[in-house]
Amino acid sequence: MSKKAVKTKIKACPERKKHALSKSKGRRVDKAQAAERVRKIYPILEKVYPGARTALNFRNPLELLIATILSAQCTDARVNMITKDLFRKYKSTADWARADIREIESDIKSTGFYHNKATSIKGVCAEVIERFDGKVPDTMEKLVALPGVGRKTANV
Repeated sequence: MSKKAVKTKIKACPERKKHALSKSKGRRVDKAQAAERVRKIYPILEKVYPGARTALNFRNPLELLIATILSAQCTDARVNMITKDLFRKYKSTADWARADIREIESDIKSTGFYHNKATSIKGVCAEVIERFDGKVPDTMEKLVALPGVGRKTANV
């Protein structure tokens, strides 16, 4: 199916216009209806973009979370160069939480905004340990509740 055909099919989805969020008119999307729409659109996108995935290299949810935080205002290629050694050095949330902030900053300096990113990573890992027994949560709601994690990071 071509990309043009996908756009046409999505536009034809009857729920599209009926349930679209319009800030100017103040309408809100019902969560159940939005979820149903996603269930209809997702298979179409999977056909057009089979095997779509992030360009970031990772082996587990913690590595993906860290790589995604590092990717802000940085290329995925640069992040992948850094994380190759980082993920050997810091293997768990406890390793990140215990690490000296200046050492993390030094390790991630080439990704830019290293002070904010190091602070976010330490904060996220401390919260994951405290609230989720060291396991990165897998729901949007729990992820965005972590310090430094917004919807963009949680969506990855």
